[in-house]
Amino acid sequence: MTKYSLIFFFIGLISQAQEKPSIQKQEIIRIETELASDKMEGREIFTRGNDSASVFIQNEFKKIHLDYFEGLGGYRQEFTAKGKPANNVIGMIPGKSKPNEFVVFSAHYDHLGMKSNGKDKVYNGANDDASGTTAVIALAKYFKELGQNERTLIFIAFTGEEVGGFGSSYFSNNIEPNQVIAMFNIEMIGTESKWGKNSAYITGYEKSDFGQILQKNLKGSNFNFYEDPYPKEQLFYRSDNARLAYLGVPAHTISTSKMDSEPNYHKLSDEVSTLDLDNMTEIIKSIAISSQTIVNGLDTPTRVE
Repeated sequence: MTKYSLIFFFIGLISQAQEKPSIQKQEIIRIETELASDKMEGREIFTRGNDSASVFIQNEFKKIHLDYFEGLGGYRQEFTAKGKPANNVIGMIPGKSKPNEFVVFSAHYDHLGMKSNGKDKVYNGANDDASGTTAVIALAKYFKELGQNERTLIFIAFTGEEVGGFGSSYFSNNIEPNQVIAMFNIEMIGTESKWGKNSAYITGYEKSDFGQILQKNLKGSNFNFYEDPYPKEQLFYRSDNARLAYLGVPAHTISTSKMDSEPNYHKLSDEVSTLDLDNMTEIIKSIAISSQTIVNGLDTPTRVE
């Protein structure tokens, strides 16, 4: 190898080292398609399909090399609901300078299961909430590769949301809420919001300055977070963020679901083919960018009263 070849070789290595991680559409498609596939049998809690989804998420966390959550010997956070065994899937990236301050990224991986008969039996739940779970996995990979989080990042896929929020209740009861700086709960981001592409809303926007911080970090982009346009639906209290919000945590749900006109909500037709995967990828990228100052310890959202 000549002297000049060596120079270009090392320049290439330096360039690669300086490249920031990115969130790729093909990865979003891969994860989303697997979670919403028929073989997951609708991911209903206490079923074989739910177990299959859990194993898939655990394997993704393992590939990313997430740490185990405190006190666990793996990625399963096991508990009992309705007298039956169930589990969340949870991993973490320890914070560099503020390891005892937690930022949570979450979604629920359970859905409605299957019908007993008919040509199409599977409630695939592509939007609800394979889309959110896909986002959590993609964000875990992004932040692990970035390696710049000052606060500890917790990535969790809850089970039991569809039947009473069992997974998020167990998690919330087994963590010190004062250590949780913020919770990004991601629910149904696979379709365009009422404002079109490059937008989403935040439930409970007025209850803390969480949303204002996110929007500030997106200055100069074409993405916008809005207040929840469906106040009568009480969405702030209807997803997995609610348990920690009750304890004062600025725990909010990010969504695009048009609750007054979402044609596939809780229907057999909620399949991958109905999603806008380009827009969904951009939403996940925007969550990554907008969360940076909270992740890096520069911003601390106000607590929820």
